[in-house]
Amino acid sequence: MKPLLKCLFGTVAVLCLIGPSSSFSLAKPTPDEAIMMLKEGNKRFVNGTSIHPRTGQKRLYLAGHENQGDYAYATVIACSDSRVPVERIFDAGVMDIFVVRVAGNVCDTDEAGSIEYGLAHVNTPVLVVLGHTQCGAVTAVTHAVQGKGHELEWNIPPLVDNIEPAVKRAMALNPMIKGDDIIPNAIVENVWQGIDDLFMKSPATRNIVKSGKAKVIGAIYDVGSGTINWLPENKVSEILSQVESNPGRVMNPMADMGHVPSPHVKP
Repeated sequence: MKPLLKCLFGTVAVLCLIGPSSSFSLAKPTPDEAIMMLKEGNKRFVNGTSIHPRTGQKRLYLAGHENQGDYAYATVIACSDSRVPVERIFDAGVMDIFVVRVAGNVCDTDEAGSIEYGLAHVNTPVLVVLGHTQCGAVTAVTHAVQGKGHELEWNIPPLVDNIEPAVKRAMALNPMIKGDDIIPNAIVENVWQGIDDLFMKSPATRNIVKSGKAKVIGAIYDVGSGTINWLPENKVSEILSQVESNPGRVMNPMADMGHVPSPHVKP
């Protein structure tokens, strides 16, 4: 084979191996398009028709050479529960979803910071706050509020204390529902609580949502069926409006002088 042809064929082979570079990457989807991609991925997962996209050698090469911010289309905060494998339930691949996982899918300081990174630096056009059925964290807090809790290890109570307002609100809104029957309601309220906590702590997230660059949406994953129940988007707008009128919300979107503030100093 002549040297020129060998060079051309070699170039084609390399391009076929690595796939498109960032200069050829597609533009990010709009928030609504990203939500639709997540919904369609979950439908494939539930129907047993997952295609496991963007998981081959081409994508791994890109992951090692490109910026995830050019590719990821969603940030998802989910529970650490092993029954909630985030990328699989959305039939997503490498560099598709920026995932934050914590017991009870709570949005405290560490989680809010991770979400800010996903929205402001990975530039995802959507954030999903994903609760799930049979959540152990919500169940434990519900039992504690009902006076039948049990002793917990040292670091667990401050981890799940964000869930307590959600449980109490679920009980107040549904006074006729008793015992463990209130837990599904508390799981939904915990998603709304997480969004409220996030907006209270993160003016950067509020600004991104208000600008239309990203949407926040709540959802509940059914661990027994794989189906995701998408919660009303207008509820997120209501929560954002309430937070904007709350004088206790954090106001400064940036850390002073580019440094991480002390946890003992209020922004």
